[in-house]
Amino acid sequence: MSVVSVGAAATSATENGVVRHGRGSNRRRRGPRLRYLSLVALLVLWFVADKADWISADTFPGPGAVWHAAVDLAQSGKLADALQVSLTRVVIGGLIGVVLGVVLGLLSGFSHLAESVLDTPLQALRAVPFTALVPIFILWLGIGEAPKIAIVAFAVFFPVYINTYAGIRSVDVKYAEVAQVYGLSRVAVARRVLLPGALPGILVGIRYALALSWISVIVAEQLNASSGIGFLLVNARQFLQVDVMFVCLVLYALLGVVTDLVYRLVERRLLVWRRGFDGA
Repeated sequence: MSVVSVGAAATSATENGVVRHGRGSNRRRRGPRLRYLSLVALLVLWFVADKADWISADTFPGPGAVWHAAVDLAQSGKLADALQVSLTRVVIGGLIGVVLGVVLGLLSGFSHLAESVLDTPLQALRAVPFTALVPIFILWLGIGEAPKIAIVAFAVFFPVYINTYAGIRSVDVKYAEVAQVYGLSRVAVARRVLLPGALPGILVGIRYALALSWISVIVAEQLNASSGIGFLLVNARQFLQVDVMFVCLVLYALLGVVTDLVYRLVERRLLVWRRGFDGA
């Protein structure tokens, strides 16, 4: 007995004719195409604004100038090195933050004792901006990779923790009661009922945390760093290389889009049992 089993049964009933999702499937197929078309439309608008001199090339370079700057950085090897360094920091810090957020969120959501011990201190820490912790982490951890990874982990942790906790507490108590009637232990109830039931909320927290991971790595790389995309951005600002600055901004935007796309694919596979409203 698990929430996934209930969801699978509901899906089976849906497929047998209780509710039809034909038009919803068509909308989902059109969705990605519309997203890409809207992105292309923004690029076309940028190109037209540049050619029509609606924007100043000194403060807002056009797509051609940004492209040439990106090619120069790629040919010199600086772009690949910066991307590798930033991606490594995001992956390591993000994994640490997600794992800690899920584990502590499960503990606080499942146990009143754990909630009493953990939740209030964590809520106090949540009010501290991660930007204010950069000099503290440098003081504690030195000037290497550790403080940068710690900043990413700190930023990622809280949305995952809060959404995991909320997801556990939002599971219908009847599921847990039925599981106990079937003789499942507390650990089994947590693993087979509460965790699957909280999974949609956990994934929402992870989606928000993924965006924060890129924001936090920008902050971490702008202070006391000698590599990474954030370092390229700061270096370009010092030498007034606006085209390179825009290369970094566009790269961050593309990484955000790719990260969200990967998230959507993972979410679709993990929540295949769930059928909810997906838009009109």
